[in-house]
Amino acid sequence: MFLEVKGLEKNYDGKKILNNIEFELEKGEILCLLGPSGCGKTTILNIIGGFVKPDQGSIILNKKDITKMLPEKREISTVFQSYGLFNHRNVFGNVEYGLKFKKIPKRERIKKVKEVLKIVGLEDYENRKIHELSGGQQQRVALARSIVINPRLILLDEPFSNLDENLKDAMRKELKRLVNYFNMTAILVTHDQEDAFIIADKVILMKEGEIVQKDTPVNLYNNPNSNFSLNFIGRSNTLTNGDFIRPEKVKIYSEDKTEEKKILKEGSFSFNKQKMNQKRLINGKIVEVIFRGTLIEYVIEIDIGLELSTFELNSGNIREVGEKVLVRL
Repeated sequence: MFLEVKGLEKNYDGKKILNNIEFELEKGEILCLLGPSGCGKTTILNIIGGFVKPDQGSIILNKKDITKMLPEKREISTVFQSYGLFNHRNVFGNVEYGLKFKKIPKRERIKKVKEVLKIVGLEDYENRKIHELSGGQQQRVALARSIVINPRLILLDEPFSNLDENLKDAMRKELKRLVNYFNMTAILVTHDQEDAFIIADKVILMKEGEIVQKDTPVNLYNNPNSNFSLNFIGRSNTLTNGDFIRPEKVKIYSEDKTEEKKILKEGSFSFNKQKMNQKRLINGKIVEVIFRGTLIEYVIEIDIGLELSTFELNSGNIREVGEKVLVRL
């Protein structure tokens, strides 16, 4: 196992911030620490990076105990939320900094910096000042500075929080490309589930200093192990028997379609059945329409008085409030 985190405990002013945090990570994997503000995820990152000392527990990196090592001895790079770039240095100087700290010869430094800047798409920006760059370009500089020293592990603390939505989506894909390109192992801290879904191989969902669920993004979404996991990850509809169904699993059809009426006649719908018949439809009425651009959200009241939310792609034909529909779960 490439990274082992064992029994981490941390207290501040008598309050437990982390409680018995344990997980493992294989080389080349991307782990996301996900959870609301104050759940302890950034504290874990800072302990792994060497910026905070744990009260208990250990960090094993590539079979070496680094728990008491200084940050600069750990072969770990950190990309902070603020990026931490030097405003008095140009792009080249920022990326070069770690290599100079390691006393890499000048000729080799120049070669490495130019190679990395080309890979992150900033080969023509090496003489630019930091204030002359966009938010996305600044993030690329921060990534390049971390990558150029060939770390064993890269830590990313809310790296997309300062970006607008369009740029955020592009940089998520770019980050994953770079991590895979350099075969790096990475830990990403975020409160945004989209970061976890798009980037991570594994996700650890946290609440109040404890791990709630460890899983792949797909399993975390499809098989939440608690109400907290269910409510924090994605949207859901709660059924009368306590089960849940995601909005995209609720399908609606126009009531006047012959084919769908035929399906409806096969049998009435029952929430009491352990396994719901996917072919059976139930009568419903649209009570709310919410325009979300690419998607249209519909709130439907079904026969028993329960309201369900669902989504349809925006094809230009938007259903109206009051329209009677058939619903399939």
